[in-house]
Amino acid sequence: MRRNPARGRRFRRQAARTAAHTGGMSEHWLSDPTRLWPDYRPTRLIELSALARRAGVARVLVKAENERPLGNFKALGGMVAGLRGLARITGAQSLDELRHRCRAWPTPLRLVCASDGNHGLSVAAAAQHAGVVATVFLPEAVGSVRAARIRALGGDVVTVAGSYDDAVLAARDVAARGDGLLIADTSDDATDPAVIDVMAGYGLIARELAPQLRACAATRVSHLFVQAGVGGLAAALADGLHAQAQAPGRLIVVEPEAAACVARALARGKPVQIDGDLDTAAQMLSCGLASASALALLLWHRAQALSVDEPALRRAPRELLECGGPRSTPSGAAGAAGLLHAADDRARRELHGLDSASTVLLIVTEGAIEGAD
Repeated sequence: MRRNPARGRRFRRQAARTAAHTGGMSEHWLSDPTRLWPDYRPTRLIELSALARRAGVARVLVKAENERPLGNFKALGGMVAGLRGLARITGAQSLDELRHRCRAWPTPLRLVCASDGNHGLSVAAAAQHAGVVATVFLPEAVGSVRAARIRALGGDVVTVAGSYDDAVLAARDVAARGDGLLIADTSDDATDPAVIDVMAGYGLIARELAPQLRACAATRVSHLFVQAGVGGLAAALADGLHAQAQAPGRLIVVEPEAAACVARALARGKPVQIDGDLDTAAQMLSCGLASASALALLLWHRAQALSVDEPALRRAPRELLECGGPRSTPSGAAGAAGLLHAADDRARRELHGLDSASTVLLIVTEGAIEGAD
């Protein structure tokens, strides 16, 4: 896919204007993970030689996002976006000041979001940090274990009949009525400040990766296979690694065949709602419409799309574990599923430029959750 410089420049101008609308608020305290997690440490970058041999490549490096607080990478996005949103409203310049101002606010403050589970968990954690309430809209397919984790952080859970996209609309409607501050991780508006904040939170992964890749002598990552729901993580990594001068040679966005909304958006050059019930074992990737903010960056970075069938997604956690990787879910191991799917077929290897000299980066986005997948 050809890079569109005009689209990339336009997105960056829009993002800069959105940042300017924060009212001059200093965000240093929100950019420092130790302010949010006193015991913060970077998640590990693990080399899996057995998986490299299985895929017929030189190296496979895995970023273990299962080690994040809450057990998944979404802890970075919803947490940062929720607190930034509250700070914009209250004018707070620190977490202590934010808690004080939220308690003293004339009317109770509430965060609202839609989620397949992990984003809602992170937004509920942000609300707990600030001393406010969160309401999380979950599609009916999300299991009780994920819902219980959100409630354990004090979040209110509303189950929506239908898909993740139906939950997005329900959360948007509630926020439009003035019943809460919407902390979305997807939008058809490429300048939505909450979505931009979510992706900024994910940017910590790229900042951690830069020194880790240098430390393991991975001076050139040839391929990044990264799973996508609406595309936010893939976009944040592409932009963050590019800024760190560690951009991979190829960016391959991995999706379930049943929910390949980013593939459709990349082909059309705009978010397009896909048909079907979005039913997949990779529940955290069960999304029918790509995020406009993410898509602009994915187009700019010339992302390729790869759809994986259900048997491959279900096998991936076991295959990852057998090769020395962390315990995960079909969602968390979808990048590995994409790599193996590409590697197991000569035509796909050639299409994606995989060979015995390739160095592949994967992201394990969540740890195993008993009864959740």
